[in-house]
Amino acid sequence: MRVRVMLSIITLYFISYLIFIFPFDVLSTWLGNPTSLLEVFITTTLVFSLCLYYFRSKSTNKFIKIFVYEGFGIGTVSFFLILPLIAFEYLKIVSSYKLAIFFFFIQIPTIIYGYINSKKIKIKKLSLNSELVDKSFKFVFISDVHIGSNHPSLLKKIVSEIIKIDPSFLIIGGDLIDSSSFKIEDLNEFKKLNKPIFFVTGNHEYYIKKSKKHLDDLDSVGIQTLNNESLKINGINLIGLSDNISDKSKISYFEKFFQKDLFNLLIVHKPSIWEKVSAKANLMLSGHTHNGQIFPFNFIVKLKFPQIYGLYKRMNNYLYVSSGSATWGPKIRIGSKNEIVQIKLKN
Repeated sequence: MRVRVMLSIITLYFISYLIFIFPFDVLSTWLGNPTSLLEVFITTTLVFSLCLYYFRSKSTNKFIKIFVYEGFGIGTVSFFLILPLIAFEYLKIVSSYKLAIFFFFIQIPTIIYGYINSKKIKIKKLSLNSELVDKSFKFVFISDVHIGSNHPSLLKKIVSEIIKIDPSFLIIGGDLIDSSSFKIEDLNEFKKLNKPIFFVTGNHEYYIKKSKKHLDDLDSVGIQTLNNESLKINGINLIGLSDNISDKSKISYFEKFFQKDLFNLLIVHKPSIWEKVSAKANLMLSGHTHNGQIFPFNFIVKLKFPQIYGLYKRMNNYLYVSSGSATWGPKIRIGSKNEIVQIKLKN
């Protein structure tokens, strides 16, 4: 455990430099004002300390949150933009000063586009057939709303779209909340649905203060948590697995609740167990990946989660991994979109 903590701290320090400092260290040099190693060390340490404090203390300080999240977003865009320009600088194709000007010419519009794109939500429609379904019906799947990182007003847009769809029920696939500043009143918008709402936890629900109390309070806004349990609805077997258990335990719970003669709809936040359950799970719904959120992060995320986004089929069974209904952290989406997933099951 101690080794894991040390590795996490070292990784955070390394990321603090690469994302927050490195691009602007390079730019400073190109503009004729190179920074010293001492200046780089001091600024990296300051950024690292703020990030470590925010994540470890579960702070609710808005200014630190904005610095960490939006700094991460802007820094990520800047890092991936600066890398190819460094190659041009190394080859002496263009002067350093012109490269710096070109960087800002691309960076600023890219960030503005990413911010605007992060406010849009598309409706993704899926239609699946199964002999195990007695009658056709539709439901909605959302995940990764991140109330805390995102203002509760976001729910007005999401809920209004769900009301238009008029589903039989709503499924929330984890990471609904992610800040210790969260209050149960932030979810009052869900009361307007007047439909059954089923929820499984994601990783972020466990990062906040009083997480157990917040999860217990979800019932007051009409949300039923499926904590490693199953129930029957519309003639199907709905299985919900919590995120705070190992993959081995998740597979064990699924095997326990699986019913051969029913359509088995499995809800689990991360898509990591798909290979092990694909022979029996008629439909598995997951989120977590955000489809990378900021290109080209999707290539990095795909190394951890090969099924990063979209519909996957094995035999007659399906996995759908959502890109999420909102962003995590920085309000930037590039190369991915927020979505509400409308699923129609047909005989």
